[in-house]
Amino acid sequence: MFDFSGFSAALALTLILSVNGAFTEGDCEVCVSFLGRFYQSLKDNDVKFNSADIEGALVKTCKNSKGKENRLCYYIGATSDAATKILNEISKPMSYHVPVEKICEKLKKKDGQICELRYDKEVDLSTVDLKKLKVKDLKKILEEWGEMCKGCMEKLDFIRKIKELMPKFAPNAAKARTEF
Repeated sequence: MFDFSGFSAALALTLILSVNGAFTEGDCEVCVSFLGRFYQSLKDNDVKFNSADIEGALVKTCKNSKGKENRLCYYIGATSDAATKILNEISKPMSYHVPVEKICEKLKKKDGQICELRYDKEVDLSTVDLKKLKVKDLKKILEEWGEMCKGCMEKLDFIRKIKELMPKFAPNAAKARTEF
């Protein structure tokens, strides 16, 4: 009654895989990158590959994380204010040296938000026209540098502060800019 051709079977298999949570290139960008660096740091620091030591190191690493990586730590329960804890979903497979892509794939099944995290686009300070950036983006630059612009009311105030701090935080970009 059913006549499946090779194409139909391939299409059905593709649909099944996409529904089951397998991810494609670019999915889980923050998870794969963060856990990849974390795994490498464990190897570099000769940490014992058991669940307890991995969890302890992960919580310690997450204390210093910022931005999207801190949000990932919140989702997996490695921050003090997290509502759930799924650290064992990372530590146990990592103790068996499971690839981080597979770990993130399993995490995606537990919480889809984990794989929705994306890094913000990097701004090339040596070529960007600061006047064309939004105030939100200018504030983000200062935040990444650990600086604030107290008393800044207008866009030009933020631009002035960035230009003032650029030689300290982005010396190569400061030298490349022709505005100075």
